[in-house]
Amino acid sequence: MSASGILSGVKIVEFDGLGPIPLCAMMLADHGAEIVRIVRPGSPVTDNEVGGAILHRNRASVELDLKSPSDRARALDLVARADAALEGFRPGVMERLGLGPEACHARNPCLVYGRMTGWGQTGPLANRAGHDINYLAMSGALALMGSPDRPPSPPLNLVADYAGGTLFLAFGVIAGLLDVARGGKGHVVDAAMCDAVPVLLSLMHALRATGQWKDRRGANLLDGGRPFYRCYKCKDGGFIAVGALEPQFFRLFMHGIGLDPGAFPQDDEACWPVMTDAIAARFREKTRDEWGLLFSDGDACVSPVLGVDEAAQTLHAQARGIFRRDGDRIEATRAPRFGNETTVFEPPSRLGIDDALARWSQ
Repeated sequence: MSASGILSGVKIVEFDGLGPIPLCAMMLADHGAEIVRIVRPGSPVTDNEVGGAILHRNRASVELDLKSPSDRARALDLVARADAALEGFRPGVMERLGLGPEACHARNPCLVYGRMTGWGQTGPLANRAGHDINYLAMSGALALMGSPDRPPSPPLNLVADYAGGTLFLAFGVIAGLLDVARGGKGHVVDAAMCDAVPVLLSLMHALRATGQWKDRRGANLLDGGRPFYRCYKCKDGGFIAVGALEPQFFRLFMHGIGLDPGAFPQDDEACWPVMTDAIAARFREKTRDEWGLLFSDGDACVSPVLGVDEAAQTLHAQARGIFRRDGDRIEATRAPRFGNETTVFEPPSRLGIDDALARWSQ
């Protein structure tokens, strides 16, 4: 169990799950929360098929059969000692197991009970299965992603699962803990990806309301619709990312690739096709790394598109300790940062339930 960090002393029960739950627990544990992960009997200590070597770091697991009355009682004993609990099952599952918010609050009125689902605890879709791509599709976000001449392109599982799921759940749990620390009672956090993704779209909603966003892909400020905010292919097949939105950055960018910014008015939409062709032709003259070196100084907002291994090898990443290597595995370190704390990297471990209860009785 993690013992250092700004959340040191916070005790959390994690009911083992997929998607946003393990990442949320990992982040909280990285910052010092003491987390016990309840897993099914026979579960491996490290389940590499679900990213367990990284996503389950810094916390111990205990095996409990939640269909067994005696094991459910032990789980409630653990909940009674905790500050928060995390679960990501469909609505009603925990209630049927006798481990829903009502049962847990009966043992621990100050518990912050964090629930993560795709569709929320209520509504016509609440009990429907789904994945990141489905929540993006139904929120309006997926229609905005990808090239205009191809089907919408899912952004891995970063937006709904992790930005809309993990981060909103973590925010809700921390807010609940803060309220309890101020004298409030326990809370139930209903974190739903279908609620969170529209919040993430707030800027696009605002731009649409003022006529600054078109409802088609590749025609807008941040979706590759501007020649100065998109990726270009280089001589060697690598790619360069350009984000020269502001006029001063645009001028630096155009000078950097050898084009006269005065010949290509940045805000003249009629000029953008010609500008795009001119920029693309320039980038085809050098390799990705040659362009990366040329733009390595200054504020043109131009960056090489790196692979995962390459990203871990940059001078900036190494100076900040953004990544850590363990053999062939690369993993991110703790974020955000508080002062000069160092990240703890404890591999997933296994505890007996009696040992876990004993640790939390101190």
